[in-house]
Amino acid sequence: MVALYVTSLEAGAGKTTICAGLGKHLLADGKKLGFFKPIIAKETEGVDSDAVFMKHIFALEEPAELLCPVISDESNLVSKIKEAYARVSPGKDVVIVEGRGELGIIEALDARVIIVEGYSGELPKAKIDSYKDFGEYLLGAVLNKVPGSQAEHMYGEMSTQFGEAGINLLGVLPEDRALFTLTIGELAEHIQGEILNSTEKSAELAENFMLGAMYVDPGPEYFGRKANKVVIVRGERPDMQLAALETSTRCLVLSGNTSPISDVLRRAEDKEIPIILAKDDTTALVTSIEDALGKTRFHQEKKLPKLAEIMEQHFDFQAVYRGLGLAK
Repeated sequence: MVALYVTSLEAGAGKTTICAGLGKHLLADGKKLGFFKPIIAKETEGVDSDAVFMKHIFALEEPAELLCPVISDESNLVSKIKEAYARVSPGKDVVIVEGRGELGIIEALDARVIIVEGYSGELPKAKIDSYKDFGEYLLGAVLNKVPGSQAEHMYGEMSTQFGEAGINLLGVLPEDRALFTLTIGELAEHIQGEILNSTEKSAELAENFMLGAMYVDPGPEYFGRKANKVVIVRGERPDMQLAALETSTRCLVLSGNTSPISDVLRRAEDKEIPIILAKDDTTALVTSIEDALGKTRFHQEKKLPKLAEIMEQHFDFQAVYRGLGLAK
C-alpha cells in the first residue's frame, strides 16, 4: 500500500479535481483505492463535501467521517493523523490523500507527493524551487486550468523550467468550462429561484450561458449560437423564451418574478427543459451567476468523462505509476 499525497501551495488550484481523475484511472486499472482528507481545525460544520463526493465516485465502504476526520489537537497532530489514516488504508493498493503540504505529515505517511499549481500566467523560479522542500517524496507537479490557447506554449516553457530544477512536470491541463460549471439544481439554489418543471433534469450541467437579446424578435438564429446553454431572459418576453426553447437549451431562467405564459410552459414541458423562476432582475441575476461560477467545486459526477478525457491526453500517468512502484 502506498499513499499518494495531492497538495497545493495555494487554495483553488484544483486538488479535488486531480484527486478524482487519478482515482478513476487507478480504479479502471483494477487498483484497490482509498481516500483520506484530514481536516485540521478546532471544529467544522457537517461532513466535508469533498469526502462525500469521493466516497460516492470511488464506491468506498468507509463512512465519510472516517475519510475526512477532524483533527483538533495540533500539539499531537502527526500521531493523530497516522491513527486516522490507519483506519482507512488496510486492504488498499493506493490511498489518495488530499491535504495541506506539511512535510511532517507526508513523512509520517511515507507518501509520494503531487503538487497542483493553478495557472496564473507565469510560475516564478523561486516557487518551483520551493517544491524541492519535499525532497525524495516529490513525484512532480501539474499545472492546472491553463487557457486552451496557452496550453502548448506553457507546456514547452514549464518543461524547460521544471527540467532545470530537476522536477517532473506531470502535466499541463487545459481549462475546460465543462469542469467549472453548475448543475441546474445548483444554479436554482444560488439565485434563489424555483424550478417550475422537469425537476428530474436538476443534475444536468449548464455548459454555457446566454443573455436574452434586448432588441425585438431575436429569433432562433440568435439563441442557436451556443449549445447546452442556460438562457437568462426577462419574464415578460415570451417571444424570446419560445425562441430559446427551439434551440439547444438546458434551462430557461426568467427574471423579475414573472411566471411564464401557458404556451411557454407547455413547450418547455414537451422538450423537458426546466424553467427557473427568479425574483431578481436580469442584471442582478447575471452578477449572482458570475459569483456562483467563481465558487463552483468539482462535485458533479457528470463531469468525470470530460475530466478523464483531458487527463488521458495531458497527464503522465506512467510517471506516477513508476513513482508509486505499481506495475503497469
